[in-house]
Amino acid sequence: MNRREFLAVGTLATASLIDPISSSPASLNGLGSFEFIFFTDTHIEPELSAANGCAMCFKKIRSSARADFAIQGGDHVFDASAVDRIRANCLFDLYARTEQDLGLKVYHTIGNHDIFGVFPKSGINVGDLGYGKQMFQERIGQTYYSFNHKGYHFVVLDSFQITENRNLEARVDAAQLAWLKKNLDSIPAGTPIVVTVHVPLLSGAVAYAFPGAGPRSQLVIANASEVISLFNGHDVLAVLQGHLHINEVDTFKGIPYVTSGAVSGNWWHGSHAGTPEGFTVVSLRNGKISWRYETYGFKSIDPQNT
Repeated sequence: MNRREFLAVGTLATASLIDPISSSPASLNGLGSFEFIFFTDTHIEPELSAANGCAMCFKKIRSSARADFAIQGGDHVFDASAVDRIRANCLFDLYARTEQDLGLKVYHTIGNHDIFGVFPKSGINVGDLGYGKQMFQERIGQTYYSFNHKGYHFVVLDSFQITENRNLEARVDAAQLAWLKKNLDSIPAGTPIVVTVHVPLLSGAVAYAFPGAGPRSQLVIANASEVISLFNGHDVLAVLQGHLHINEVDTFKGIPYVTSGAVSGNWWHGSHAGTPEGFTVVSLRNGKISWRYETYGFKSIDPQNT
């Protein structure tokens, strides 16, 4: 989300990748027990000691968790949406170099700041090389997909769409909804599912904790009800979310919607709305899920709203 919109808000308490269009998951046999890392909103940039902060976070992940893999929850860089190609490539290069220190397989979720040149002030024209999600697809990978690990099914969604007037709306588009229905319906009954999305499908914070923070269409997914309805009849253990830079859990129809604090905290200016810089460790045991939030001790060189 937009940095300016959020600086002044209030306080709140061995895997197989599934093609996003044509394939369906193979049968899942047995359930393993393991941990994985959900880290989100790294917002890496050369400024504000952001790369050092990410490196600190990844070092803490290596030392504190025996994870099978990690899921990055979106907004890898700050910011590809309003800059030229040279700057955007520099940011994605910096992220790629820094992620190598993590030492884990990483699955990626696209965030709004990862979408290249969408705003006219970038100087990029519609259709230019890399425009929109093309740069992310070339540098990182697919924008939505699923994968299986030790009997669990993971779904990664793309939560931002480019509008006709070159803006962004938090929405899961029709093609993706059709894919999601087909994907969920194709897995064996009772398979435990974990969903990851950058923009929250559900957040109480938007209703009462962030007055004046910006349009609702930028804070939660506009057609969340359409997405959530597709979970009916499936064993969705949790939905992991980012974007808001806070720790929050909302439960609806028995499914916890877990919004994780950001690696970058308040965009590298200290903690955000009471949530310090950090990441979430997720444990899966016998078809059950639990999680904990861990911080890593980053000290901002320019603290604001700490």
